Amino acid sequence: MSRITDLMISRTVLSDLNDVSTRLSQTQERLSSGKQITRPSDDPYGTSRALTLRTDISGTQQYQRNIGEADGWTNVTDSALSNISDALQRARELAIQGATDSAGQSARNAAAAEIDQLVDTIKQDANATYGGRYVFAGTATSTSPYQVGGPDAYGGDSGTVAREIGPGVSVQVNTLGSTILGSGQGAADGRLLNVLRDIAQHLRGGTVADGDSLRTTDLQGLDTNLDALSQARATVGATTNRLDAANTRLQQVEESQTKLLSDVEDADMAKTMVDYSMQQSVYQAALHAGANIVQQSLLDWLR
Repeated sequence: MSRITDLMISRTVLSDLNDVSTRLSQTQERLSSGKQITRPSDDPYGTSRALTLRTDISGTQQYQRNIGEADGWTNVTDSALSNISDALQRARELAIQGATDSAGQSARNAAAAEIDQLVDTIKQDANATYGGRYVFAGTATSTSPYQVGGPDAYGGDSGTVAREIGPGVSVQVNTLGSTILGSGQGAADGRLLNVLRDIAQHLRGGTVADGDSLRTTDLQGLDTNLDALSQARATVGATTNRLDAANTRLQQVEESQTKLLSDVEDADMAKTMVDYSMQQSVYQAALHAGANIVQQSLLDWLR
């Protein structure tokens, strides 16, 4: 039969007190930090799950930033296209006025001069930038697409600018200036700048053939380019709507991911408060019981 000594009792009491104190300290730490997991050893599986969720949230937030970038790009593009459309409408009015037989040559010359100014205005709008990058220049975003007051040659490229808005999902956000205004390489491409230059030339010509061109091919060319401009704006608008829908979806995904992370990491404060109060009472009771059990007399010390 084994003998239980006072030393064994003391060690047992101290070990129990240490266990209760450790649990109380851990609960107090959860209470003060508001976190269920304060170190990986608290919950290895929960820690792994939390790391995965944080990675997912970071990816979702990056997609949202990409959408914000794309949305800013399309807004600048749409604003520039709107200004170009207004200028083109004014050019159409001037062409109609100059095509009438009652218009004198001086009026036609004035209209031609205004169209030249409209061409520079359109080029300036086509040189719109977002974040220091030219939005109509393809991927050559550091080069202005058109030279205001100079030749009509397109200075960009035919590259596509896209933004990733989801896993494996990219959206083109740029509109090529060459598809709207033209390349300006000397050949008659029927694009906007080419048509406007022809109108200005025909207004200054003043011949019957010039008048016929103004009433037929020139107006037809303007209407064709207005239709192309409207189609380009419709495409930009559709892209903007898609970006808005994707952003709404990503906000919902982030909210769901954040809630899952909170369920894993955050402590249940009501339960933690109850646990802390209970463990504190247990600790105080353990201290009191230990003081009564471990009472060494003078003879115990003399042994």
